[in-house]
Amino acid sequence: MGQFFTPSGGHDYLKLPCIRKTGPGRWEPVALSSPFDDVLALRRELIRSAVLKFRPDVLLVDHMPTGAMGELVPALEAARARPVRVVLGLRDILDAPETVQRRWRLEGAFETIERHYDDVLVYGSREVYDVAAEYDWPAAPAQRVRYCGYVCATQSSQYSAEVRERYLAREPADSALVVAMAGGGADAYPLFDSLLRSLPKLLTDRPCVVVLVTGPFLPEEERSRLVARARGLPVHILTSVADSLSYIGAADLVIAMAGYNTTVEILSQNKPALLVPRRGPSAEQQLRARLFAERGWVHWLPPDQLAGEALGDAAAKLLTGVSGTPDYPPDLRGREVAAQRLLAGLDQVRPTSEAQVLAPAPAAVGDAQLLVDG
Repeated sequence: MGQFFTPSGGHDYLKLPCIRKTGPGRWEPVALSSPFDDVLALRRELIRSAVLKFRPDVLLVDHMPTGAMGELVPALEAARARPVRVVLGLRDILDAPETVQRRWRLEGAFETIERHYDDVLVYGSREVYDVAAEYDWPAAPAQRVRYCGYVCATQSSQYSAEVRERYLAREPADSALVVAMAGGGADAYPLFDSLLRSLPKLLTDRPCVVVLVTGPFLPEEERSRLVARARGLPVHILTSVADSLSYIGAADLVIAMAGYNTTVEILSQNKPALLVPRRGPSAEQQLRARLFAERGWVHWLPPDQLAGEALGDAAAKLLTGVSGTPDYPPDLRGREVAAQRLLAGLDQVRPTSEAQVLAPAPAAVGDAQLLVDG
């Protein structure tokens, strides 16, 4: 994580050994050759030690109430003996309802929320996806749920004009800029390959330039195939960009997968967007893409339609300016509302001028913070 997060005054991060999910309830180490149980035990002890030694006033847990395979439970038990506010933060959509209900009951997640958590902050909108209802939360933990709105990045798209100038300065005046991105990019090849295959036909309708932001985890072999396919076409292939909002803001059309961060960045720029969610194993992205499209915020294409001409046809239609009117705008106040909720409970543990926060991301608090990253 070091290449993405630079410590500065008042906050730092503790890196855990990486693990990855291979299916519901199944995990494996990413880099270490040790048995998974040993890696899990190491992560469990590091998290517990961080809670005990850092002595946070707020413990903000991301996504999984018990952590991976229950690794967080010893830290939560240790926190009970201290004056610490424990908050669970959840994305707008986790997975298909039946999957979450099954796993959370098996893992004791609802009991853990009721026993250990003071608040549950959902970074989304109840009108779009009612987390408590869809995942069949028991009454007691459901009462702790607070919907914050979608969480956007703090920076603005201030360099959008420069991005357009960089890629369109020597192109015909009516050229469009198409930006395609897919988060980390590990499974983005089918999307990018389909876009490049459809580009010659797309160019017959309107001149355009395509910028592919592959993400750092696209396999090198697949990147090489994309470079070969793009030869002779108005395509620029980048691994990453420092200011994704400016690229989104510069685009006439954004084509992307439907991960939370990328999708919310697109919403914040109010740009025409075509989302192609990943196939799985989680249903999260397909649910998000469909629900957002139903409200007119984006357009979407099911991933099983990438093999045909549907992507090119949809992109061509959007570049002509054919787009519906949203039912209502998305609520993008999540960062501010979540920060207010975190601060609201600090008077129960310590004055905010002395507060320390243990969180999965730097909190919007100007006090000591420690990020525990896994």
